[in-house]
Amino acid sequence: MFKRFLAILLAFALAGCASVDVAQYAAEKPTLDLRRYFDGTIDGWGMFQDRSGNVVTRFHVVIDAKWNGDTGTLDESFEYTDGKREKRVWTIVKDGDRYTGTAGDVVGTATGQAAGNALRWTYALALPVDGRVWNMDMDDWMVLMDDRTMLNKTTMSKFGVRAGEVTIAFRKR
Repeated sequence: MFKRFLAILLAFALAGCASVDVAQYAAEKPTLDLRRYFDGTIDGWGMFQDRSGNVVTRFHVVIDAKWNGDTGTLDESFEYTDGKREKRVWTIVKDGDRYTGTAGDVVGTATGQAAGNALRWTYALALPVDGRVWNMDMDDWMVLMDDRTMLNKTTMSKFGVRAGEVTIAFRKR
């Protein structure tokens, strides 16, 4: 009886870890091409919510983006409602429908895949919290709504436990 209970519990746990495959969005329009969308200046308005859903902070980000062939630079300038400012500069490389990226506070290399109007982007972010740095796992989804608007939702987790979510609405100038 106990073994059966453990088997059922394990099956539910593994099902909870299953993720959505970006390929299911292949027919969705408009088609997302990061080179086309992230070219020029993009504004974003976002918030971070803790795992209880409480809004912890809000921010505005301005992205200056440019591409040289299949290599892009996204220069992000964040301003939070408490006045704090941050900068992140991504270098992104396109290879077919796949992307890789690096930034100063990204641990290793981010990887992503696009299909239709969606991109799934995963990476570890070195996040300073209370004098320590935590490498948070980021599961980032971008969905292109029209030529100028994109929505972005990122789930942050550590050791498989959801710590919070970042939601951003982007608007291309």
